[in-house]
Amino acid sequence: MPRSLQPLDVGIQVPYHFRCPISLDLMRDPVIVGTGQTYDRSSIESWVATGNTTCPVTRLPLTDFTLIPNHTLRRLIQAWCVANRSYGVERIPTPKQPADPVMVQSLLKQASSVSNTRHARLSALRRLRGLARDSDKNRLVLATQKACEILLEVLFSETNRNSSDLTHESLAILAMHALSETECLLVSSDPDRISYLISLLSHSSIDVRINTAALLENVVAGTRSPDLRAEISSRDEIFDGIVGILDYPMSYPRALKVGIKALFAFCMVKQHRHKAVEAGAVEALIDRLPDFEKCDAERALATIELLCRIPSGCIAFASNALTVPLLVKVILKISDRATEYAAGALLSLCSAAERLQGEAVASGVLTQLLLLVQSDCTDRAKRKAQMLLKLLRNSWPENSMINPYDFGCSDVVPF
Repeated sequence: MPRSLQPLDVGIQVPYHFRCPISLDLMRDPVIVGTGQTYDRSSIESWVATGNTTCPVTRLPLTDFTLIPNHTLRRLIQAWCVANRSYGVERIPTPKQPADPVMVQSLLKQASSVSNTRHARLSALRRLRGLARDSDKNRLVLATQKACEILLEVLFSETNRNSSDLTHESLAILAMHALSETECLLVSSDPDRISYLISLLSHSSIDVRINTAALLENVVAGTRSPDLRAEISSRDEIFDGIVGILDYPMSYPRALKVGIKALFAFCMVKQHRHKAVEAGAVEALIDRLPDFEKCDAERALATIELLCRIPSGCIAFASNALTVPLLVKVILKISDRATEYAAGALLSLCSAAERLQGEAVASGVLTQLLLLVQSDCTDRAKRKAQMLLKLLRNSWPENSMINPYDFGCSDVVPF
């Protein structure tokens, strides 16, 4: 291997031993693997995450996936960056190291032991919460130490029900993790645990309510049994609580993000979508639609399309004067998925109420649909647009030069 490589984006050569053998980029967080080789942390983590179990350089098996920070090399790289700053090289920051697994294990033991004082257990939980909040790497360390399984026992322990701080801290940490299928089943198969979580949806603290909604969404999305999902979503209080989070009057971005994710997950259960309508989900979705970020707006529009497929949802959306103009407005404005969901919702609404066909045309839907069928949008979106154009043929302006019969028709693809 040459002693130096070609320049990156600066007018100097970067020493080869400062570059990661995998990415060939300047290492920002060099770590040593079990074979003694050094790699950039992000590169070797990606290598292992894709199923590789050997050292990229030596090809020897990696029996231990522990990554040891190479502090000496990192300091040399930082010194080199400082020495060459006149060439535009920026000093790499000192990376924040992941939590020590031994320390995490000790904190979990301290938090779960009923023999410890309440203050000691609460202190351990707060430290764990801080670690989980700091980085994805810390959350991964917690997951490898079976933190979720332990914290679920703390959350649902009868002896902790009188100590709300312990349960709320456990809940906050769990809300930041994705539960395994086994962990989801531990919750979804126990009616008492579900009832307890539902009771927390009406808690006075908005943070407790949001964390509860996040955990419930995690549980219902990770439970394979349709019967269990249907049983959980049959509770009226769930939709009341989730819609209440979306309707929270103060500006709270996390409330919108968690609220729409939870509402979408529960609306995926067909049998109980009408409960979302009865809880006021239609009004909340229309009122909040302009406030959602891209990914959340996609979920909101997908939820609107799902609710438009049931009679009560269709009637509720049709009675809101803002529904059609908003759906027309978002076509081709947010993303391909958002466009597809908006077109699908408009198709359901205009199929159910002839009055809405005129409203859609008046809102400029024809121009949007004609642009859509000529765009690079998804095939589903184009099919829905073609069906909607044909449906609206009687509402087209008389001076229109386009023949709506030129557009083919196909069944709506199941969402």
